[in-house]
Amino acid sequence: MAERRRLDWRAAVTVLVSTLLLVFDEYRVLWNSELLTRTLIYLVIPLALIVLVYRQSPAEYGWRLGDWRLGLALTVGGCLLMAGAVLVIGRMPAFSGYYGRQTASAFPFWLADGIELLGWEFFFRGFLLFALYRACGPLAILLQAVPFTMAHVHKPELETWSCMFGGTAFGLIAWRTRSFLYPFLIHWFQASFMTLVASGVG
Repeated sequence: MAERRRLDWRAAVTVLVSTLLLVFDEYRVLWNSELLTRTLIYLVIPLALIVLVYRQSPAEYGWRLGDWRLGLALTVGGCLLMAGAVLVIGRMPAFSGYYGRQTASAFPFWLADGIELLGWEFFFRGFLLFALYRACGPLAILLQAVPFTMAHVHKPELETWSCMFGGTAFGLIAWRTRSFLYPFLIHWFQASFMTLVASGVG
C-alpha cells in the first residue's frame, strides 16, 4: 500500500504539471522561439521532474530501445500506413493551407519537426503514459490520448478527430515496446511527409 501511494503522487503531479505546461504553450513564447519554448516545455522540464523530483531513471519513462525488434517492425508498418494516408489527405485544402505554409527553405523543416516531436512524443507517450500506467494500468493508454487530441484543436478538423485514435495507437506502441522512440519515428515521418505533400513537393 505504501508503494502504491508513492506511485500515485507521481501520477498526480504529472497530470497537474502536464496540464499547466500545455496551457503555457498555448499562450506564451519564450526567447521569441516556439521551438526553444516547446523543447523546454515538453522535454527539459519533464526530464528534470523525473530525475530531480521523482528520483527515477528516464528509462522508466520510455527513454530506452525496449523491444526494438517489435519497435522496428511497427515503425516500418506505421510509416507505410501514414504514407498512404498522407497521400490521400495531404492535398485537401485544409491540409495544404495549414501545412503548405511550411517549406524546406529556412532551418530544414524535417530537423525542426524532429526536435519538436521528440519532446512531444516523450511528453505524451513517455512522461504522461508511464506515470499514469503505474497508477491506473492499461487505461493510461487511452487517457494520454485525451490531452494529445485537445492539443490539436487549432489544426485541420479531420486531423483533430483522428488524434484520439492515432494517439491511442501511439500509446499502445509505446506501452508494448516500453519506449516512446518508435511512435516518435512514425510521427516524425508523418509530419515531414505531410509538409512535403501539402506544399506540393511530394
